[in-house]
Amino acid sequence: MRVGVIGAGVMGSNHARVLSGLPGVNLVGVVDPSPAHLTRTTELANCQGFETLDQLVAAGVDAVTIAAPTHLHHEVALACIAKNIHVLVEKPIASTVEEGREIVAAAQKAGVTLMVGHVERFNPAVAAVKQAIAGEDILSIAITRVGPFPPRMSNVGVVIDLAVHDIDLIRWFTESDIVEVQPQLSSAVAEREDIALLQFRTESGVLAHINTNWLTPFKARSVTVATRGKYVMGDLLTRQVTECFGFKPDGSYSMRHLPVGHDEPLRAELLAFLKAVRNGETPAVTGDEGVASLEIATQCLETPSRPAAKSPALKGPRRVAG
Repeated sequence: MRVGVIGAGVMGSNHARVLSGLPGVNLVGVVDPSPAHLTRTTELANCQGFETLDQLVAAGVDAVTIAAPTHLHHEVALACIAKNIHVLVEKPIASTVEEGREIVAAAQKAGVTLMVGHVERFNPAVAAVKQAIAGEDILSIAITRVGPFPPRMSNVGVVIDLAVHDIDLIRWFTESDIVEVQPQLSSAVAEREDIALLQFRTESGVLAHINTNWLTPFKARSVTVATRGKYVMGDLLTRQVTECFGFKPDGSYSMRHLPVGHDEPLRAELLAFLKAVRNGETPAVTGDEGVASLEIATQCLETPSRPAAKSPALKGPRRVAG
């Protein structure tokens, strides 16, 4: 299969690196207007570089991965779909929900595969958590995704850059839509929000919250899921997943570490995309799912926080206890 990569930044260079080593894949080349980015990535992946999308398309590709800045996703995806090229577009699918829906509609009309790059689903620790809670009555989910401010980020805040990963995971874990959103946002250092405490309720009744920021000096990525029968804790960086179960009336319980794979998430994601293209299957993360997660993230940015109700002032002197 002839594949191209659009965007030679951090993610694009990783896409090119992985694709260049996959069996049955011919990495045709990488597109980027930046000579420096292009040189670095073509040397890394040993492939050709193109300055424009038209040049890549002219060289002949069956599929592309789009790792360009988010504001370009809509234009680039539609241009590729119009040429009947299968598309994997990095998260978020587009800058707006409307643009995302247009991409989905175009792919459906053209009959091409469209997958959204929510790579965290392919983290072996996430997969282990998903397997551990299969068939369980989920009660609550808590996700922490924090770290230092990324110098590369400029046009979005933590909700679109980070929390959209976890919005997708909440929907995937629960297999239910999010129906209630309660965000608390703050801009402490950056122009856009760099702290977000987000609370959700799913249609199935699960309570979930996300804690994310760019103010923590180190990266932390963790997921905890409480069900009626167990409590599952996953560290997405160290890839350790622990399960507490067998709760007794005296407060005792059993604990065990669950087996976790060692696959590189991006490699697993790209293999899943190529498999969907080859077999004409529904991709692991559909365009509709990408739009749904973006829609919830957008609601988090647009929903005003509600002030707490104030208790009526107490009249008269307060009594001193004792």
